Amino acid sequence: MSKPSEQEIIEKGELIVDGRFVDASNATLFAHAVLGDLKVPVIYKPVAGERPLWDFPDGNLASREVAAYKFSQALGLGLVPFTIMREGPFGIGSVQQWIEVDEELDVVAYVADSPDALRKMALFDAMINNTDRKFGHILIDLHGEIYGCDHGVCFHSDDKLRTVLWNWSGQTLTESEIEILRHASRSTDVVAELLTAHELAALNQRIASLLENGIFPEPSDQWPSVPFPPY
Repeated sequence: MSKPSEQEIIEKGELIVDGRFVDASNATLFAHAVLGDLKVPVIYKPVAGERPLWDFPDGNLASREVAAYKFSQALGLGLVPFTIMREGPFGIGSVQQWIEVDEELDVVAYVADSPDALRKMALFDAMINNTDRKFGHILIDLHGEIYGCDHGVCFHSDDKLRTVLWNWSGQTLTESEIEILRHASRSTDVVAELLTAHELAALNQRIASLLENGIFPEPSDQWPSVPFPPY
């Protein structure tokens, strides 16, 4: 019998909670998915531990975490760690594979260098309307792969883009980025069951607007353009 993959362990293993991130405003638990003698570290965010948000009154944060993963995968971007919705010791919630980051890397300096992989993340955030892309939500693993985390406050039906990735604002989209957007316009059904009807309609409209304008969005003067704190 072949050894199960880490994703299979996360899907089928018993969730054992090791501790809680006390700085998080919602219940964010460090846990392991354990299957036999194999275990994989994960982040478990039970729906029961979410605080109601006045500006996100519908749906739940866990569903949007899963939607961000599914949408990234559908577009072939690979920007979000493996994330599923499943039962755990505190009820149903999102479970995301833990990413071991390079602690020696200065994320702020890395963002300032504007690597192409972060340009993809900026485009992704513009599509999903990420309201909270902080430096701490950009993960660079030990192999140099880039991931984003904490997507619970994305997909709002109102424009609320708040990010530290404004490096490319106003720049013309490349042909490959336009192709990503065209693919995205055909792929929103993968998140239809995880978002409200208003959120799904807004997602389609944002993609259409990006295609029509042909440029990266620029900061708005109607709301803060950078999350606080930015780290």
